[in-house]
Amino acid sequence: MKISINAHSSIRVESDKIIYFDPFQIKEENHDADIIFITHDHFDHFSIEDIRKIEKEDTVYVIPDCMYNLMGGENVITVLPGDHCPVEEYDVEVIPSYNIGKPFHPKDKGYVGYIVTLEGKRIYVAGDCDRNEDNEKVRCDIALLPVGGTYTMDYKEAAKLANIIRPELVIPTHYGEVAGDPKDGERFKELVDQDITVELKI
Repeated sequence: MKISINAHSSIRVESDKIIYFDPFQIKEENHDADIIFITHDHFDHFSIEDIRKIEKEDTVYVIPDCMYNLMGGENVITVLPGDHCPVEEYDVEVIPSYNIGKPFHPKDKGYVGYIVTLEGKRIYVAGDCDRNEDNEKVRCDIALLPVGGTYTMDYKEAAKLANIIRPELVIPTHYGEVAGDPKDGERFKELVDQDITVELKI
């Protein structure tokens, strides 16, 4: 399995299939996406221009139910926070993704993160959120957490979340552009417990 960050919170996972989360600032037209997961409808997470660069005829799209009017149609699966469902051959859990004390991602909007099981590993992509009572309950092997602050938790709060949920590997996202400082990944790494591996991919 290979996990890479295209930019910001745009994640590509290469396993037996090619899976994207929130494609954004895609540089090349690969048309290689088997599944595209979208966490919410903000421009840096839901970019039709970038989706067009990676989609193919049989791409499956997984979106929050609140986005159906933006992207409903064939090969589209809509999900609600708390859902647990198969997507193709993969087990998918849908985690509520929201802010605490910020107006950008209210809980009642129904924005989501995902846990997808690939190659026996539970991969958690948090979406845009603060540390909250829902994501503190997540159990995963690999976590991709936003750390840039402003619209999400900052690197300090993200490190607290990582130390609570204790994945084997954590990858910080959502910093260096749109929000956060380019050094937030390194700052996050310094605060994560030593027995948790941190990989910087931005």
